[in-house]
Amino acid sequence: MKRYLTLVFILLSLFFVALGLGLDLYWSGIAGWGLAFISLIFAAYYTKYIPNDKKENKRK
Repeated sequence: MKRYLTLVFILLSLFFVALGLGLDLYWSGIAGWGLAFISLIFAAYYTKYIPNDKKENKRK
């Protein structure tokens, strides 16, 4: 499950940006970009759980 969290957080950041820019509230754009930035940090963190096929081939 952790291997899919990178994709989930990237899609979540796109949602936050679209929602922040779509709403015409005073702080919605700044809050949307802030949440998108935080979710991209989490996405970068969870890239370590994506399997690397090159390492598995070298072991055989």
